[in-house]
Amino acid sequence: MAVVFSSNGAQIIEQLLAASETVTQTRPDELDREYEIEETCNFITRNLFKKIALQFPDELLADSAAVAFRVEQATGSKTYILGDTSYGSCCVDEVAAEHVGADCIIHYGRACLSPSRRLPVMYVFGQRPLDVKQCAASFRQLYPDTQSRVVVLCDVVYSYVLDDLRNILHPEYKHVVFSSICPDRTSFISCYQSEGPSQEKNEKSQCRDSPKSQKLICRFGRQIATEENYHIDDYGMFYLGPESLTLTNFMMSWNKCTFCTFNPITGTGRQDSLNVNKALMKRYYLIERARDAQVVGILVGTLGVADYLSVIDHLKELIRKAGKKSYTFVMGRLNAAKLANFLEVDIYVLVACPENSLLDSSEFYRPVVTVFEMELACNKAREWTGEYITDFGDLLPGACSHVPVPAENPEDDGNYDVSLITGYLRSTHLPQAQPQNDSSCTAVAPRNEMLTVAEPHCSASHLASRSWKGLEQKLGETPVTKAVEGRRGIAIAYEDEVNS
Repeated sequence: MAVVFSSNGAQIIEQLLAASETVTQTRPDELDREYEIEETCNFITRNLFKKIALQFPDELLADSAAVAFRVEQATGSKTYILGDTSYGSCCVDEVAAEHVGADCIIHYGRACLSPSRRLPVMYVFGQRPLDVKQCAASFRQLYPDTQSRVVVLCDVVYSYVLDDLRNILHPEYKHVVFSSICPDRTSFISCYQSEGPSQEKNEKSQCRDSPKSQKLICRFGRQIATEENYHIDDYGMFYLGPESLTLTNFMMSWNKCTFCTFNPITGTGRQDSLNVNKALMKRYYLIERARDAQVVGILVGTLGVADYLSVIDHLKELIRKAGKKSYTFVMGRLNAAKLANFLEVDIYVLVACPENSLLDSSEFYRPVVTVFEMELACNKAREWTGEYITDFGDLLPGACSHVPVPAENPEDDGNYDVSLITGYLRSTHLPQAQPQNDSSCTAVAPRNEMLTVAEPHCSASHLASRSWKGLEQKLGETPVTKAVEGRRGIAIAYEDEVNS
């Protein structure tokens, strides 16, 4: 069989792809209930909004035109449909909404519930089908001891069944705690807003009060009221929903808790078999790669989550103090081809919402780490304890998990360590500036041999090692000529080339 190394691309263009139809439209008589049209219109008219941005994920775009038509008829406001968001559809796309001058955003479908700051937001999660009695039976099978302490979590599209499940289980299980979404979804922005980066203190004061015998925990847009004398690690976790980024985020954040799940699609419950310890060891390997890196790329994975600019500034300063070079990239949705264009970058750090931060970078040319992992690599005061933080807001100054970077001591022998991956000596701090010599002095400055060995790689040295360094200007060396007509077509097949 002959192997074709080049072609004119006609075969690819004419190739037929078999696409399975997975997106279905909601029946007209169920549209009002599924998309909460009445509640949405009340929210719009009560706040006198005139321009409304309706954000739909890909799987709900089939209903977007019908929903927009009903909202416009009921309110008289102008609606704009937001599809194909720049980043994850779970985040509120404030940038796209501001392009049309929207007064508010109605977010439909799954949501990560990350706080936003610039526009009012209303969440419409929808109601995916779930058999409550079957779920309760599965819970009893997984937790036969009625004295078990369990926290019930769920994907937001199943949050509507929590009250019914509570009524079934509470007579038997006295120590079961049901999480809740922020109670007023139409003022979700005010529930999270605070003067500084720290959110936990403000969440406790803004959200509903809990009895004195309970301790209120607010994480990832959910509230959990545990018993005062018990830590969250003393509870098991029961999650309603299929495998998703939400579940992975919960399991990494509460990695000392045992997780059981109920899949509403299959109607089965099980103790989740994800090996959290193995996943944590993989992440620790990436932390070692980050410590070895000299050039770091900061990937902006969100433009809507509150404090993302503060986190970027925090990362730049942290990386600078660690003696590394940083570059910032804004490129929308990530893929391996985009990141492969920057060979000088040793590692990337992704600034995104908690659910999109844990990116599987196995297919990428360079690894991608989270903000927490980069801080572990650059901040000597933060130690690896097994605790994992996916919300970058918790790492900012004033937040609950912030650890200040210690002041560097030039005489400290701990400014260098040995890489566990390469075995080479590496620097862990910003090189101290050499004293400025008198300009009239012609003496040769001494060379720091230790720094030369410990820091052999940087973006400049990598560029110098390249055989092609870009277009060369050669000012004054190139003769001036008249412009001529160039070639037509594309690189694979120009018009003046003879087809072979």
